[in-house]
Amino acid sequence: MATTTSPRAPRATAVRPRSRVRSDIQGLRAVAVTLVVVYHLLPGSLTGGFVGVDVFLVVSGFLITSHLLAAPPTTGRELLAFWARRIRRLLPASLLVLGVSLVAAWLFLPETRWEATAREVSAAATYVVNWRLADNAVDYLAAAQAASPVQHFWSLSVEEQFYLGWPLLVLLLAVAARALRARGTAAAWVQLAGIAVVVVASFAWSVHLTDADPARAYFVTPTRIWELGAGGLLAAVLASRARPAPEPGTSAPLARAVVAWLGLAVVVATAVGYDAATPFPGWHAALPVLATVAVIAADAGPDRWSPVRWLGTRPVQWLGDVSYSVYLWHWPLIVIVPVAVPVALADAGPVVEIGILVATLLLAAATKTWVEDRFRRAPAGGRLAPTYLTAAAGMAVVLLLSSLLVGHVQDRQEEARDRVEAALAGADPCFGAGALVPGRECPPARGEPVPAPALAPDDKADAYADVSGGRNCWSARPRFRQVRCVFGEPDGDVEVVLVGNSHAGQWLPALQEIAADRDWRISTRLASRCAMSQVRQALDTVEETDACEQWVERTSRRIARERPDLVVVSNRISAPAEGHSLEASREPYAAGYEQVLRRWSEAGVPVVALHDTPAPGDGAVESAPECVATNADDLDACAGPRPDWEPADPVREAVEAMQTGGAASVRLADLNDLICRSETCAAVVGGALVYSDGSHLTATYARTLAPHLERSLLRALRGS
Repeated sequence: MATTTSPRAPRATAVRPRSRVRSDIQGLRAVAVTLVVVYHLLPGSLTGGFVGVDVFLVVSGFLITSHLLAAPPTTGRELLAFWARRIRRLLPASLLVLGVSLVAAWLFLPETRWEATAREVSAAATYVVNWRLADNAVDYLAAAQAASPVQHFWSLSVEEQFYLGWPLLVLLLAVAARALRARGTAAAWVQLAGIAVVVVASFAWSVHLTDADPARAYFVTPTRIWELGAGGLLAAVLASRARPAPEPGTSAPLARAVVAWLGLAVVVATAVGYDAATPFPGWHAALPVLATVAVIAADAGPDRWSPVRWLGTRPVQWLGDVSYSVYLWHWPLIVIVPVAVPVALADAGPVVEIGILVATLLLAAATKTWVEDRFRRAPAGGRLAPTYLTAAAGMAVVLLLSSLLVGHVQDRQEEARDRVEAALAGADPCFGAGALVPGRECPPARGEPVPAPALAPDDKADAYADVSGGRNCWSARPRFRQVRCVFGEPDGDVEVVLVGNSHAGQWLPALQEIAADRDWRISTRLASRCAMSQVRQALDTVEETDACEQWVERTSRRIARERPDLVVVSNRISAPAEGHSLEASREPYAAGYEQVLRRWSEAGVPVVALHDTPAPGDGAVESAPECVATNADDLDACAGPRPDWEPADPVREAVEAMQTGGAASVRLADLNDLICRSETCAAVVGGALVYSDGSHLTATYARTLAPHLERSLLRALRGS
């Protein structure tokens, strides 16, 4: 993952010669990749092992900046030569892993994951996958999707973007030094000051965005540049010295050893102490970053009391040598192997984990020898064109394979869409929710469910941008701005307002079916995750919690003021009430619902509160489409006990309290008997795939619920 200095690079006169291989840096690479692999392979055993990535970033920043300051590029050709070395060092192995991962995903992963994997492979091949993952991370529905085999390329994308821009920064700073007529040590100080400005600015942004939008902050480049820059800052400090520093072991060896041990101890401590709840990167990343800087700055020798004596052992050095390929291979194996191996073997204790570890090391060794080392050498005569042409050809092959797989999936999805429309237009009384109507005798459905599992993740309400031609009808985190969309008949005499979070949005297809028959106008007031309850909901940040509370207040007031003909409200409770656990949040949410419902009732607005729907993700089935795709011959594997899937919705208590107080205009509609049987819930009902993910109804299944929802809405409108 990290980079090494080129053996052809000239030495700087202002810094210690770097021709020797620093065993401490190789050891740091070994430590970093060990932390990452253990974290991914056995996440419960090393909850903060993700800091290994931060160690890699610091090492890369130090080595690259040391090289650039020793031999700063001054012409376009020198810049191209620098980038060519990076291409030869990194692209051959990464493109190999991307190509193999794509083919393996097609062979072994369920069809539901093909398109997402292919698109991430394309983004990884062009080193922008970190931005794609950042967008998905803040998409409430996309964030629930299973990880792709190439998700770990996000950090490589950050590094490649650094390698693209950092030489330009060094060049600009060199030009600035010449403009200021700074030479020697003074020029080095100009470089130091410029790098320091970038590091401080990036760190400040990282702290801010980690607090304001943590999902995006983890992946985007501006929040991570300071980590690479911290290593670069150390290189600039060394370059600013008037004299070369002494060789390791010749000056204060005990002090150097102590600093190195302390740095390693802090890295390990953060790997053990941090977990998924730690806001990251932000200021928490400063601990492993500064600890890594300390180890590199110490440059301890292999003295008896020095950690370098251990880091310099042959196995550790070998692991450091192959760390890049280990990083590349370990994650695709972790994602694909458990799906590819037989079920009996997958349940056989640590056998799969041991197999993945062994395979990772073997593949890494082979890749290091036959790919990394083979392509590292520059073409004869110093020509640059072969490097760039080869890289372009390799990327084109990977992009072509990705495009072919995406096209194949989309062709199958088009066929699946035709099946959806045919099933809904066929008026089969046993299709979807109709199979659960009391007293109706329906034969078991046969064949592939509708929609097909691969289509299900996109079979969702038109309120989502990716299925409504670019219109996004959601008040999104972190600010929850007011957003209103209109569906159905724009000039309809009856206006129905659909309000709540994504579990309200899932009912839009059913409302559209009703509106099409009755010429109703459907207005949406939808928020991502924020429930329509006047309670402080502990979202990811204080800013989000405040914004959600304000959105609920503004939206409920606006609806009361506008007085639509009917309000339909539904929510999923996924965030605890502030100061409570999620399990203990039912009462505060019920009280908050009651405040909102009372405001609408007093304004004379009829309300239908829909009981929240069962969610397989709350049980053993994390993704219904993926489970169905994987267990096409045994759909019982995708079912579960109804008590485990069905939420205890506090809106029931709120409606009952309102009705006890005489508010007859507020009603509860519970359609869960048309989603689950009395004892069990299933992913497929009446030949229809019920869920688009681990929580939300498919638009297809919601449409089969429309006739049953319509009866509740008409009674509310008539006041009967």
